[in-house]
Amino acid sequence: MESSGLMLGPSLRREPIYQQLNNAMRELLRSGEFPPGAQFLSERQVAERFQVSRITANKVLASLVGERLLEFRKGVGTFVAPVTYDYNLRSLVSFTAMVEAQGGKPETKVICLKMVNHVPVELGEERGERFVYVERLRLANKMPVILERRWFRAKYCPRVTKTDLKGSIYELWAKKYFLDIAGAEQTIRAVNLEAGDARLLGMKTGAAGLVNTSTGFLQGRIPLWFERTIYRGDAYEFFNRLGHIEKPQPAMGRLIG
Repeated sequence: MESSGLMLGPSLRREPIYQQLNNAMRELLRSGEFPPGAQFLSERQVAERFQVSRITANKVLASLVGERLLEFRKGVGTFVAPVTYDYNLRSLVSFTAMVEAQGGKPETKVICLKMVNHVPVELGEERGERFVYVERLRLANKMPVILERRWFRAKYCPRVTKTDLKGSIYELWAKKYFLDIAGAEQTIRAVNLEAGDARLLGMKTGAAGLVNTSTGFLQGRIPLWFERTIYRGDAYEFFNRLGHIEKPQPAMGRLIG
């Protein structure tokens, strides 16, 4: 029977050493001593620090890798897995609410806010109509993860300010302007980040990214906004829930050639 140097209460000492170590390692990850992307303790270091066998240390490390809290890089070592955020393909989800739900701290930097006369054709501008154009950099725990460029109809959102746009734009539309959002149509594709976009997102030029191009509608299928939003490729995962098996149909996507 191996002994443990883990400083735990009497009730917890009755737990198996493996479980005690698993709990202690999770607490260590939450402490911030090893931020996302940082190299973590090796099997030997875990064994020495917590006074357990290397077999137990290896078992717990492997478990945390399996849960994607850690990641193993062959020939290099074990690293704290970067935080990833789900992109829900079936509904509009506020970035602010999503980050807060995962215990993170969202932040928005408004890079540009101005009135424009010409917009992408998807919005179907009327004669003399004006639009709001906004660029926003969205951060999670101080890491830039989204670069958003969005156009929306000014007549539905009069006197919008930079302060208004530092939070959830969906909440702004619903609570300040009482707009009834019906949904959006979007396409998503992989890209290599251009120099300017990469710099804002804290990435290298040519790094992997995802571009969401979408048009959003009010009830009655009235176009409200058009956006071209870039997501860091290393910070987002796609989420979808599949239903029953259906007969084959033509794909909704298209080949970009």
